[in-house]
Amino acid sequence: MSTQPTDTIRSARKRDNNHLVTIQEHILCQQRHHQTATGGFSWLLSGITLAARIISANVRRAGILDVLGEAGSANVSGEQQQKLDVLANKSIQLCLEYRGNVGIIASEELDEPTVLTNAGSAGKYVVVFDPLDGSSNIDVNVSVGTIFSILERDPDGFNANDPAADVLQAGMRQLAAGYIVYGSSTVLVYTTGEGVHFFTLDPSVGAFVLSNENVRMPEKGKIYSVNEGNYNSFPEGVKRYLQWCKTEEAGPFTSRYIGSLVADFHRTLLRGGIFLYPPTAKAPTGKLRLLYEANPIAFIAEQAGGMATDGKGRILEKNPTSLHQRTPLFVGSKWEMDRLQKYLEEFPD
Repeated sequence: MSTQPTDTIRSARKRDNNHLVTIQEHILCQQRHHQTATGGFSWLLSGITLAARIISANVRRAGILDVLGEAGSANVSGEQQQKLDVLANKSIQLCLEYRGNVGIIASEELDEPTVLTNAGSAGKYVVVFDPLDGSSNIDVNVSVGTIFSILERDPDGFNANDPAADVLQAGMRQLAAGYIVYGSSTVLVYTTGEGVHFFTLDPSVGAFVLSNENVRMPEKGKIYSVNEGNYNSFPEGVKRYLQWCKTEEAGPFTSRYIGSLVADFHRTLLRGGIFLYPPTAKAPTGKLRLLYEANPIAFIAEQAGGMATDGKGRILEKNPTSLHQRTPLFVGSKWEMDRLQKYLEEFPD
């Protein structure tokens, strides 16, 4: 497989410019292959795409709407919430509230899961999300994004007094996952376990239309993405891998780090390479949230032919024990991930 991003795009089936396929049409087309499909998932996803259009509009007009800067409150992790965090979280909740089939939502910005009153025990789906990843960068016009994951609730074990029980599921049980990146264009990426597909928001019609289908991550890449400001407190295996990346034998690699998980991973998905968010002295268990960030990204990466681990095992096999559990994350092309793993095993901390 070529390591060139253009070849990655060519390997995916592109849309026919004479026929625009919306994301809802794409989902409905896929559902025809599943006899038990009811159309409920498409209806749920329409809520997410509606929220994405609202958030995209707010991000583009942030300076005019006076929604830049801190909101004056902190989330459950003690991080200062940005005004757009709060606004994005509310937009997603409102757009999912009236779907009727979403029983529970959980967000990085909420202390506890929320049982949606319009569905409650009748809602079969659980949606977990990071409403605005990288929001601390919005003031300087850096790309930000929304990450989401869809799970199925146990219909026989619903307990309105303990909705967290339905949220704490391993990543391998995700029905679907995706992200929206708000950059020069607004792109929605999602998987239901049958490949990874790209949809671009067409502002002229207000819909997400298919731009690339069955996207694959290159098996090799020459870009590593990590915050090297924390290098001195990285595990020894990570240090040795980064040292190798700078040798003549390696190429060398190019370093690219934006500081927005969605933006950094989107580049890795298209161009190959590796994204690293290792544990540090200040964050020995990692910093990214397992449920809201790592699990959805890992599902997409694996569906595109890549790999995602916490340095010891697959992200998707981790059993969460708390809603805001953190984890290290290493995700990228298979070749780079295999080499990193060799260093981690040779130099265990």
